[in-house]
Amino acid sequence: MQQEIKSVITKQHIVHEAFKLFYENGFKATSINDVMKATKMTKGAFYHHYKSKQQLGLEVIEQKIQQRVYNGMITPLEKPGNAIDILEQTFLNRIKSFPMYDKKNGCPMNNFINEIGSYEASYQIALKNIIENWKLALVNLINKGKEQGNIKNNIVSEAAAVYLISAFEGIRGIRKIYKDDVILDQYILGLSLYINQLKV
Repeated sequence: MQQEIKSVITKQHIVHEAFKLFYENGFKATSINDVMKATKMTKGAFYHHYKSKQQLGLEVIEQKIQQRVYNGMITPLEKPGNAIDILEQTFLNRIKSFPMYDKKNGCPMNNFINEIGSYEASYQIALKNIIENWKLALVNLINKGKEQGNIKNNIVSEAAAVYLISAFEGIRGIRKIYKDDVILDQYILGLSLYINQLKV
């Protein structure tokens, strides 16, 4: 039992350090040696837990990236209340909450999609699963807004959900090339205008 706990803690440490390296430097530019250096582990110790960098990458997606999206963008959509308010608060609160580190490095999920989304089928499945769950949460919220009488019935829920996700992920990538938040302020204005168009 003690050994199992130690193994879990060690794997969490590897995933945490690998996530930071992949996020800051990119998946392809990060080597196993970089991960070993960051974790202060030997090659033998690393390969005791992971067979390959690809396996580690998948675990980073499933543990770190998925958790970030769920905590920041999916769970808030599922709380009770006015659908329009929840929609606006979720996107605005999230975009405003990012520290400079996140603004500089962009969205970890978006970075993975752009760099290795077509690299391996298992990555595609894992990343697509996150997007599909986010989309489903948005569709459910938009449909709830229609039932509440807050969102127009003629809005195509799936199309609105995909647009909201795409715009959010797009601005996270675009912000990386700017030195200030003017572009974010413009996105926030555009988001408010779009959400107003959804209202009854």
